Amino acid sequence: MTDLKRLAAYDRMYGDLLKERDGVLASMDKLREAGKEKGATYQQLLAQKLTLQNLLSRFESYGIRPE
Repeated sequence: MTDLKRLAAYDRMYGDLLKERDGVLASMDKLREAGKEKGATYQQLLAQKLTLQNLLSRFESYGIRPE
């Protein structure tokens, strides 16, 4: 794999992580509106959100961020 293709793959992965995070946040908002913040699903989404934020922060620390 060339360096250019590798960089493009990282950019795609970063974009996919952003989309996944946005989906998780939307799901959390729906559960919050329904008053289900203490449910297992909400807690799992919270853990997933934190994991995604950690990954996105690592990408950003290496200079990979949205344009």
